[in-house]
Amino acid sequence: MDFGLVLQTDPPASDVVALMQRAERQGFTHGWTFDSVVLWQEPFVIYSRILAETQHLTVGSMVTNPGTRTWEVTASTFATLNDMYGNRTVCGIGRGDSAMRVAGRKPNTLARISEAMKVIRALARGDEADLGGTVIRFPWVRDGAHLPVWMAAYGPKALKMAGEEADGFILQLADPYLTRYMIKAVRDAATAAGRDPSEVKICVAAPAYVTSDNSPEALAHAREECRWFGGMVGNHVVDLVSRYGEHSSLVPDELTDYIKTRQRYDYVHHGRAGNPDTEFVPDEIVDRFCVIGTVQDHIDKMRTLRDLGVDQFAIYDMHDAKEEVIDAYGEKIIPAVNA
Repeated sequence: MDFGLVLQTDPPASDVVALMQRAERQGFTHGWTFDSVVLWQEPFVIYSRILAETQHLTVGSMVTNPGTRTWEVTASTFATLNDMYGNRTVCGIGRGDSAMRVAGRKPNTLARISEAMKVIRALARGDEADLGGTVIRFPWVRDGAHLPVWMAAYGPKALKMAGEEADGFILQLADPYLTRYMIKAVRDAATAAGRDPSEVKICVAAPAYVTSDNSPEALAHAREECRWFGGMVGNHVVDLVSRYGEHSSLVPDELTDYIKTRQRYDYVHHGRAGNPDTEFVPDEIVDRFCVIGTVQDHIDKMRTLRDLGVDQFAIYDMHDAKEEVIDAYGEKIIPAVNA
Protein backbone atom coordinates (compact mmCIF):
# COMPACT_ATOMS: atom_id res chain seq x y z
CA MET A 1 0.00 0.00 0.00
CA ASP A 2 1.36 3.41 -0.98
CA PHE A 3 1.14 6.47 1.25
CA GLY A 4 0.86 10.09 0.18
CA LEU A 5 0.97 13.48 1.85
CA VAL A 6 -1.54 16.21 0.92
CA LEU A 7 -0.83 19.87 1.72
CA GLN A 8 -2.19 23.29 0.95
CA THR A 9 0.36 25.62 -0.63
CA ASP A 10 0.33 28.17 2.17
CA PRO A 11 3.38 30.43 2.29
CA PRO A 12 6.19 30.02 2.86
CA ALA A 13 6.62 27.49 0.06
CA SER A 14 9.82 26.31 1.72
CA ASP A 15 7.70 24.74 4.48
CA VAL A 16 5.71 22.76 1.90
CA VAL A 17 8.95 21.52 0.34
CA ALA A 18 10.40 20.60 3.73
CA LEU A 19 7.33 18.58 4.71
CA MET A 20 7.45 16.72 1.40
CA GLN A 21 11.13 15.93 1.97
CA ARG A 22 10.28 14.67 5.44
CA ALA A 23 7.51 12.50 4.03
CA GLU A 24 9.84 10.93 1.46
CA ARG A 25 12.41 10.14 4.17
CA GLN A 26 9.64 8.43 6.13
CA GLY A 27 8.61 6.16 3.28
CA PHE A 28 5.82 8.12 1.60
CA THR A 29 5.66 7.63 -2.17
CA HIS A 30 3.43 10.55 -3.21
CA GLY A 31 3.20 14.27 -2.48
CA TRP A 32 -0.02 16.09 -3.34
CA THR A 33 -1.28 19.66 -3.00
CA PHE A 34 -4.54 21.53 -3.41
CA ASP A 35 -4.88 23.60 -6.60
CA SER A 36 -6.93 26.71 -5.84
CA VAL A 37 -4.76 29.68 -6.74
CA VAL A 38 -6.96 32.38 -5.20
CA LEU A 39 -6.84 30.75 -1.77
CA TRP A 40 -3.24 29.46 -1.88
CA GLN A 41 -0.01 29.94 -3.79
CA GLU A 42 0.51 28.59 -7.31
CA PRO A 43 1.28 24.87 -6.83
CA PHE A 44 3.08 24.04 -10.05
CA VAL A 45 5.92 26.42 -9.22
CA ILE A 46 6.29 24.62 -5.91
CA TYR A 47 6.14 21.17 -7.58
CA SER A 48 9.37 21.97 -9.39
CA ARG A 49 11.12 22.66 -6.07
CA ILE A 50 9.67 19.52 -4.48
CA LEU A 51 10.81 17.36 -7.38
CA ALA A 52 14.27 18.96 -7.37
CA GLU A 53 14.74 18.36 -3.64
CA THR A 54 13.40 14.80 -3.46
CA GLN A 55 14.62 11.65 -5.16
CA HIS A 56 11.65 9.41 -5.82
CA LEU A 57 8.49 11.19 -4.67
CA THR A 58 5.67 11.31 -7.22
CA VAL A 59 4.05 14.75 -7.13
CA GLY A 60 0.58 15.80 -8.20
CA SER A 61 -2.56 17.88 -7.82
CA MET A 62 -5.42 16.94 -5.50
CA VAL A 63 -7.05 18.29 -7.48
CA THR A 64 -6.71 20.59 -10.46
CA ASN A 65 -9.69 21.30 -12.73
CA PRO A 66 -10.33 22.04 -16.42
CA GLY A 67 -11.74 25.51 -15.81
CA THR A 68 -9.07 27.68 -14.21
CA ARG A 69 -6.28 26.54 -16.56
CA THR A 70 -6.46 25.84 -20.28
CA TRP A 71 -5.91 22.17 -20.98
CA GLU A 72 -2.80 22.59 -23.10
CA VAL A 73 -1.19 24.66 -20.33
CA THR A 74 -1.93 21.97 -17.75
CA ALA A 75 -0.56 19.29 -20.06
CA SER A 76 2.55 21.31 -20.91
CA THR A 77 3.29 22.03 -17.25
CA PHE A 78 3.11 18.37 -16.25
CA ALA A 79 5.03 17.29 -19.36
CA THR A 80 7.78 19.82 -18.63
CA LEU A 81 8.13 18.60 -15.04
CA ASN A 82 8.32 15.01 -16.29
CA ASP A 83 10.96 15.96 -18.85
CA MET A 84 13.03 17.66 -16.15
CA TYR A 85 12.69 15.06 -13.40
CA GLY A 86 11.53 11.83 -15.02
CA ASN A 87 7.93 10.62 -15.07
CA ARG A 88 7.29 11.62 -11.46
CA THR A 89 3.96 13.46 -11.69
CA VAL A 90 0.29 12.53 -11.62
CA CYS A 91 -2.61 14.78 -12.62
CA GLY A 92 -5.45 14.58 -10.13
CA ILE A 93 -8.49 16.33 -11.59
CA GLY A 94 -12.01 17.18 -10.47
CA ARG A 95 -14.84 19.69 -10.77
CA GLY A 96 -12.94 22.54 -9.11
CA ASP A 97 -15.10 23.14 -6.03
CA SER A 98 -13.08 25.87 -4.31
CA ALA A 99 -11.03 27.03 -7.31
CA MET A 100 -14.07 27.80 -9.43
CA ARG A 101 -16.45 29.08 -6.76
CA VAL A 102 -14.07 31.60 -5.22
CA ALA A 103 -13.58 33.00 -8.74
CA GLY A 104 -17.34 33.41 -9.16
CA ARG A 105 -17.85 30.45 -11.48
CA LYS A 106 -19.67 27.13 -11.21
CA PRO A 107 -17.72 23.90 -10.90
CA ASN A 108 -17.04 22.12 -14.17
CA THR A 109 -19.39 19.59 -15.76
CA LEU A 110 -18.47 15.94 -16.09
CA ALA A 111 -18.47 16.30 -19.87
CA ARG A 112 -15.81 19.00 -19.63
CA ILE A 113 -13.71 16.89 -17.25
CA SER A 114 -13.95 13.93 -19.63
CA GLU A 115 -12.69 15.93 -22.60
CA ALA A 116 -9.96 17.57 -20.53
CA MET A 117 -8.65 14.23 -19.26
CA LYS A 118 -8.31 12.92 -22.80
CA VAL A 119 -6.52 16.04 -24.04
CA ILE A 120 -4.16 16.43 -21.07
CA ARG A 121 -3.17 12.76 -21.05
CA ALA A 122 -2.57 12.68 -24.81
CA LEU A 123 -0.56 15.88 -25.03
CA ALA A 124 1.60 15.02 -22.02
CA ARG A 125 2.72 11.77 -23.63
CA GLY A 126 3.45 13.43 -26.98
CA ASP A 127 0.30 12.46 -28.89
CA GLU A 128 -2.01 14.70 -30.88
CA ALA A 129 -5.14 16.15 -29.29
CA ASP A 130 -8.10 18.10 -30.64
CA LEU A 131 -8.69 21.45 -28.93
CA GLY A 132 -12.16 22.17 -30.27
CA GLY A 133 -11.27 21.86 -33.93
CA THR A 134 -7.55 22.61 -33.79
CA VAL A 135 -5.30 19.56 -33.56
CA ILE A 136 -2.04 20.18 -31.70
CA ARG A 137 0.94 18.19 -30.48
CA PHE A 138 3.94 19.09 -28.34
CA PRO A 139 6.97 18.44 -30.62
CA TRP A 140 9.39 18.50 -27.71
CA VAL A 141 7.92 15.63 -25.68
CA ARG A 142 10.32 12.69 -25.70
CA ASP A 143 9.47 9.03 -26.24
CA GLY A 144 8.38 7.29 -23.06
CA ALA A 145 6.69 10.33 -21.52
CA HIS A 146 3.71 9.36 -19.42
CA LEU A 147 1.14 11.18 -17.29
CA PRO A 148 -1.52 9.25 -15.37
CA VAL A 149 -4.75 11.17 -14.81
CA TRP A 150 -6.68 10.37 -11.64
CA MET A 151 -10.22 11.62 -11.12
CA ALA A 152 -11.90 12.68 -7.88
CA ALA A 153 -15.54 11.58 -7.64
CA TYR A 154 -18.49 10.96 -5.31
CA GLY A 155 -21.71 10.84 -7.35
CA PRO A 156 -22.91 7.92 -9.49
CA LYS A 157 -22.19 9.53 -12.86
CA ALA A 158 -18.74 10.67 -11.77
CA LEU A 159 -17.90 7.24 -10.33
CA LYS A 160 -18.96 5.64 -13.61
CA MET A 161 -16.78 8.02 -15.59
CA ALA A 162 -13.79 7.41 -13.33
CA GLY A 163 -14.09 3.68 -13.96
CA GLU A 164 -14.48 4.14 -17.69
CA GLU A 165 -11.83 6.78 -18.36
CA ALA A 166 -9.45 7.60 -15.49
CA ASP A 167 -6.14 5.99 -14.61
CA GLY A 168 -6.99 6.35 -10.93
CA PHE A 169 -9.90 7.18 -8.64
CA ILE A 170 -9.53 9.65 -5.75
CA LEU A 171 -12.02 9.25 -2.90
CA GLN A 172 -11.87 12.02 -0.33
CA LEU A 173 -13.05 10.16 2.78
CA ALA A 174 -11.92 7.07 4.68
CA ASP A 175 -15.23 5.52 5.75
CA PRO A 176 -14.97 1.76 5.06
CA TYR A 177 -18.63 1.35 4.10
CA LEU A 178 -18.60 4.20 1.60
CA THR A 179 -15.16 3.18 0.33
CA ARG A 180 -16.44 -0.31 -0.45
CA TYR A 181 -19.55 1.13 -2.11
CA MET A 182 -17.63 3.54 -4.34
CA ILE A 183 -14.80 1.20 -5.28
CA LYS A 184 -17.41 -1.31 -6.45
CA ALA A 185 -19.10 1.37 -8.58
CA VAL A 186 -15.79 2.34 -10.19
CA ARG A 187 -14.70 -1.22 -10.82
CA ASP A 188 -18.08 -2.27 -12.20
CA ALA A 189 -17.93 0.65 -14.63
CA ALA A 190 -14.40 -0.28 -15.67
CA THR A 191 -15.43 -3.87 -16.32
CA ALA A 192 -18.49 -2.80 -18.31
CA ALA A 193 -16.24 -0.58 -20.44
CA GLY A 194 -13.98 -3.52 -21.25
CA ARG A 195 -11.16 -2.38 -18.99
CA ASP A 196 -9.24 -4.39 -16.44
CA PRO A 197 -10.61 -2.90 -13.19
CA SER A 198 -7.28 -3.50 -11.44
CA GLU A 199 -5.70 -0.95 -13.78
CA VAL A 200 -7.68 1.84 -12.10
CA LYS A 201 -5.65 2.86 -9.05
CA ILE A 202 -7.68 3.58 -5.91
CA CYS A 203 -6.56 6.46 -3.67
CA VAL A 204 -8.35 7.29 -0.43
CA ALA A 205 -7.50 10.75 0.94
CA ALA A 206 -8.46 11.93 4.42
CA PRO A 207 -7.03 13.64 7.50
CA ALA A 208 -5.09 11.46 9.93
CA TYR A 209 -4.37 12.42 13.52
CA VAL A 210 -2.40 10.14 15.85
CA THR A 211 -3.18 10.31 19.58
CA SER A 212 -1.12 8.96 22.46
CA ASP A 213 -4.19 7.20 23.88
CA ASN A 214 -7.94 6.98 23.45
CA SER A 215 -8.84 9.23 26.35
CA PRO A 216 -11.86 11.49 25.81
CA GLU A 217 -9.59 14.53 25.93
CA ALA A 218 -7.18 13.22 23.28
CA LEU A 219 -9.95 12.16 20.92
CA ALA A 220 -11.84 15.42 21.38
CA HIS A 221 -8.77 17.42 20.39
CA ALA A 222 -8.11 15.23 17.37
CA ARG A 223 -11.70 15.61 16.21
CA GLU A 224 -11.57 19.38 16.45
CA GLU A 225 -8.38 19.42 14.38
CA CYS A 226 -10.05 17.34 11.66
CA ARG A 227 -13.69 18.49 11.74
CA TRP A 228 -13.04 20.83 8.79
CA PHE A 229 -12.88 17.80 6.52
CA GLY A 230 -16.55 16.94 6.99
CA GLY A 231 -17.35 20.47 5.87
CA MET A 232 -15.18 20.13 2.77
CA VAL A 233 -16.84 16.85 1.80
CA GLY A 234 -20.21 18.46 2.57
CA ASN A 235 -19.73 20.93 -0.28
CA HIS A 236 -19.77 18.07 -2.76
CA VAL A 237 -22.59 16.28 -0.95
CA VAL A 238 -24.81 19.37 -1.17
CA ASP A 239 -24.46 19.27 -4.94
CA LEU A 240 -25.39 15.57 -4.97
CA VAL A 241 -28.50 16.17 -2.85
CA SER A 242 -29.62 19.01 -5.09
CA ARG A 243 -29.24 16.74 -8.11
CA TYR A 244 -30.58 13.43 -6.81
CA GLY A 245 -32.67 14.35 -3.76
CA GLU A 246 -32.20 13.64 -0.05
CA HIS A 247 -33.00 9.93 -0.24
CA SER A 248 -31.97 8.49 -3.57
CA SER A 249 -31.00 4.96 -4.48
CA LEU A 250 -28.16 6.52 -6.47
CA VAL A 251 -26.44 8.13 -3.46
CA PRO A 252 -26.16 6.35 -0.08
CA ASP A 253 -27.81 8.02 2.91
CA GLU A 254 -24.60 7.39 4.85
CA LEU A 255 -23.02 10.10 2.72
CA THR A 256 -25.82 12.66 2.70
CA ASP A 257 -27.67 12.58 6.04
CA TYR A 258 -25.18 14.64 8.04
CA ILE A 259 -25.48 17.84 5.98
CA LYS A 260 -29.12 18.55 6.95
CA THR A 261 -28.09 21.25 9.44
CA ARG A 262 -25.47 22.80 7.15
CA GLN A 263 -26.19 26.52 6.71
CA ARG A 264 -23.31 28.33 5.05
CA TYR A 265 -19.71 27.88 3.99
CA ASP A 266 -16.99 30.52 3.62
CA TYR A 267 -14.07 29.37 1.50
CA VAL A 268 -11.73 31.65 3.41
CA HIS A 269 -11.58 28.85 6.00
CA HIS A 270 -11.57 26.00 3.46
CA GLY A 271 -9.51 23.03 4.52
CA ARG A 272 -8.36 24.59 7.77
CA ALA A 273 -8.55 23.36 11.34
CA GLY A 274 -10.96 25.45 13.38
CA ASN A 275 -13.18 26.23 10.38
CA PRO A 276 -16.21 27.95 12.01
CA ASP A 277 -18.53 26.79 9.22
CA THR A 278 -18.15 23.11 10.07
CA GLU A 279 -19.84 23.04 13.46
CA PHE A 280 -22.65 21.03 11.85
CA VAL A 281 -20.28 18.06 11.36
CA PRO A 282 -20.93 15.51 14.17
CA ASP A 283 -18.22 13.53 15.91
CA GLU A 284 -19.47 10.34 14.25
CA ILE A 285 -18.72 11.73 10.79
CA VAL A 286 -15.25 12.89 11.85
CA ASP A 287 -14.50 9.41 13.19
CA ARG A 288 -15.81 7.71 10.05
CA PHE A 289 -14.42 10.03 7.37
CA CYS A 290 -11.02 10.61 9.01
CA VAL A 291 -8.46 8.37 10.72
CA ILE A 292 -8.19 9.24 14.41
CA GLY A 293 -6.76 7.43 17.41
CA THR A 294 -3.67 5.55 18.52
CA VAL A 295 -1.04 4.05 16.24
CA GLN A 296 -2.83 0.70 16.44
CA ASP A 297 -6.13 2.31 15.45
CA HIS A 298 -4.46 3.73 12.36
CA ILE A 299 -2.85 0.39 11.50
CA ASP A 300 -6.21 -1.36 11.82
CA LYS A 301 -8.01 1.13 9.57
CA MET A 302 -5.23 1.07 6.98
CA ARG A 303 -5.44 -2.71 6.82
CA THR A 304 -9.21 -2.47 6.39
CA LEU A 305 -8.85 0.01 3.53
CA ARG A 306 -6.11 -2.06 1.91
CA ASP A 307 -8.31 -5.16 2.05
CA LEU A 308 -11.09 -3.20 0.32
CA GLY A 309 -8.74 -2.58 -2.61
CA VAL A 310 -7.21 0.79 -1.73
CA ASP A 311 -3.81 1.22 -3.40
CA GLN A 312 -2.85 4.47 -1.65
CA PHE A 313 -3.84 6.34 1.48
CA ALA A 314 -3.08 10.06 1.20
CA ILE A 315 -3.01 12.05 4.43
CA TYR A 316 -4.53 15.52 4.54
CA ASP A 317 -1.99 17.04 6.90
CA MET A 318 -3.77 20.27 7.85
CA HIS A 319 -3.73 20.39 11.65
CA ASP A 320 -1.41 21.16 14.55
CA ALA A 321 0.64 17.94 14.37
CA LYS A 322 1.95 17.83 10.81
CA GLU A 323 5.46 16.55 11.54
CA GLU A 324 4.29 14.21 14.30
CA VAL A 325 1.79 12.45 12.01
CA ILE A 326 4.33 12.09 9.18
CA ASP A 327 6.83 10.58 11.62
CA ALA A 328 4.30 8.26 13.28
CA TYR A 329 3.30 6.90 9.90
CA GLY A 330 6.87 6.53 8.71
CA GLU A 331 8.25 4.95 11.86
CA LYS A 332 5.34 2.77 12.98
CA ILE A 333 2.24 2.66 10.78
CA ILE A 334 3.64 2.19 7.26
CA PRO A 335 6.07 -0.57 8.33
CA ALA A 336 3.27 -2.42 10.13
CA VAL A 337 0.81 -2.16 7.25
CA ASN A 338 3.37 -3.17 4.64
CA ALA A 339 5.18 -5.79 6.70
